[in-house]
Amino acid sequence: MKIANGWRDYKILATSDGMKLEDWKGVKLLRPDPQVIWKGANLYEADYDAVYRRSEKGGGAWEIRRTFPSEWTVSYKDLTFIVKPMGFKHTGLFPEQSVNWDECRRLAELAKSERGEVKVLNLFAYTGAASVALAKSGATVTHVDAAKGMVERAGRNAELSGVTGGIRYIVDDCMKFVAREIRRGNRYDAIIMDPPSYGRGPGGELWKIEKDLFDFVLNCAKLLSDEPVFFLINSYTTGLQPMVLQNILTLALKNFKGRSEAYEVGIATEEGIPLPCGAGGLFTGENYV
Repeated sequence: MKIANGWRDYKILATSDGMKLEDWKGVKLLRPDPQVIWKGANLYEADYDAVYRRSEKGGGAWEIRRTFPSEWTVSYKDLTFIVKPMGFKHTGLFPEQSVNWDECRRLAELAKSERGEVKVLNLFAYTGAASVALAKSGATVTHVDAAKGMVERAGRNAELSGVTGGIRYIVDDCMKFVAREIRRGNRYDAIIMDPPSYGRGPGGELWKIEKDLFDFVLNCAKLLSDEPVFFLINSYTTGLQPMVLQNILTLALKNFKGRSEAYEVGIATEEGIPLPCGAGGLFTGENYV
């Protein structure tokens, strides 16, 4: 497991009975987490500013206990991001992904020192933490997400982090965008993707990760330069083991020289245990292993 433990503005204070209590730079949020199947203290009796309560009819809503800003910022190393309680318990940031930001930045900086330019494609790019991190390290990033509001948030995160260029923002369905890039003959040195478990495109196209991920990665492989730097797949899909991602990368990128690996992603807690937060699969080109 790769464990995110370098945060100062974010902490997981406690976990118990399907919930996690977090401190986001002084704002304490209590949120559901399906990985927390153990029991400890009753976190509903803890000190917090807001809790996300699920509804028996599906979805849920935030219940505010104390007034706090509608949005604020947290920093990780030289990066700054907006935090805002949103629908479906989200805040617009996944702190555990800092382990992937760090590794991708390291690889991009190494490649840039050799190539002069590193072109990265970030798919299902959400609010752009990975895009901002890579642009901060000098990569040229194409950021693609179908949600206009999330792409706009990515632009704000870039400004807050002092990134004034290097990111091209695209509001589009990722599968359609990749198909067009293949026809255009465009190439990228690295690809990142964080595909949803299930979703529909703007034209009603159905996406199911178990059915569609492998073929999509095969298509994305057509966009890689001859000597790719890396290809990262991140997944929060319950039941999708890390080795599945490694196998997909190994098979889909068999024409490229390099190494594929699989790992759990987790984040340190104040309880002294890591909280599992999904899976990663990373292909690293042979020149950067």
